Amino acid sequence: MRYSRTCRRRVCAGIAALGIFAAPLGAGTAFAAEPPVPGPYSVAAPAAQGDFPELTPAVAARLDKAIQDVMKEAGVPGVTVGLSAPGKGTYIRSFGIADKATGRPMTPNLFMRIGSETKTFTVTALLELVDQGKVSIDDPISKYVDGVPNGDKITLRNLASMRSGLFNYSADEGFYKAFTSNPDRPFTPQELLDFAFKHPIQFQPGAEFDYCNTNLILLGLVVEKISGTPLHDFIQENVLDPAGLRNTVFPTDAAFPSPHAHGYTIQTASGQVEDATDWNPSWGWAAGAMISNLQDLRTWARVVATGTLLTPETQAERLKVYPTAIPGAGYGLGIFNIQGWIGHNGSLPGYESLTIYLPESQATLVVLLNTDELHDNNEPSTLFGQAITRIVTPEHVYDIPVTAAAPTSPSPTKY
Repeated sequence: MRYSRTCRRRVCAGIAALGIFAAPLGAGTAFAAEPPVPGPYSVAAPAAQGDFPELTPAVAARLDKAIQDVMKEAGVPGVTVGLSAPGKGTYIRSFGIADKATGRPMTPNLFMRIGSETKTFTVTALLELVDQGKVSIDDPISKYVDGVPNGDKITLRNLASMRSGLFNYSADEGFYKAFTSNPDRPFTPQELLDFAFKHPIQFQPGAEFDYCNTNLILLGLVVEKISGTPLHDFIQENVLDPAGLRNTVFPTDAAFPSPHAHGYTIQTASGQVEDATDWNPSWGWAAGAMISNLQDLRTWARVVATGTLLTPETQAERLKVYPTAIPGAGYGLGIFNIQGWIGHNGSLPGYESLTIYLPESQATLVVLLNTDELHDNNEPSTLFGQAITRIVTPEHVYDIPVTAAAPTSPSPTKY
């Protein structure tokens, strides 16, 4: 079998991209870390020089063209976009196809795998336990999980902010081979940790930023241990139900609610494009296994960015961001701030997503697509986000420049 560096990078990204600077499957792409800093800070968004525009037919036409141009350029089969702001209107569009075999069109009601956006749900669950006084964000992980390298020094805050120094299991060659040789295989959280823990620590906790799916697997285990409840049940009862998200699920196997779009990837042992729709997402677990749709993610964008489910104090801690190698971008506790847009992206084999919120305009943007194929080393979700925000918020353009990543990064453009 051919395990090319490009293929490996994409798989890691997909798995890691269960989050923002990560790779597919909810894990994330590792970014080059900046020099150590004393602590978190608030990312200063560019000064606004204009209001969010009314979503008139003329603006909608510009958005239509921009989205279709990205689709054509990046070879995206299908995409759904939801954009809105109070008093400005709502733009919801689907373009392209959801199933190459039948030609079925993409529609706004389809379920999609959301990869690393799962991280926002897992960290919200953890922070709810913080609010309940059952755990401290500054507890060492060794208090809850045995056998973690450097575990007595790595705090839950380090894990949630991607500053633990642990190796990303999705970047391990053995994991890559195991996953691509049998994408239907279920993985346990401990199996995922085993791939990571055979590697030495990358740096001391807090010293650098490095997007790592291993961090979220550990946080998922913490939620389970403290709550005494399986992670998927805890998130359902304490995050999804209170937020009113009726079309979001944390699967425990490869089951996929209908109707859903088919997802297409080249993250395969053969290096050829394959239909990854029914691949088992267990390898992403707390970092990237979840499924949702446009309606729920439009709600979640506001809920997670404004802290509806948390105390103001805990939400303020969440939004304190640490530096990345991207100017104007930082990563907090399971959430990012890119040029003022707060939220997360996701990528795993066959799917990508982007769910972000701009507080000053109370604007929400959700992008869902059925491929994770890079275009010129850029995530297609980034290309869509960039094209859309250039039109509606030119002072706040969502962008994750590929040049910001270190050459050795598993996936240069995924959080």
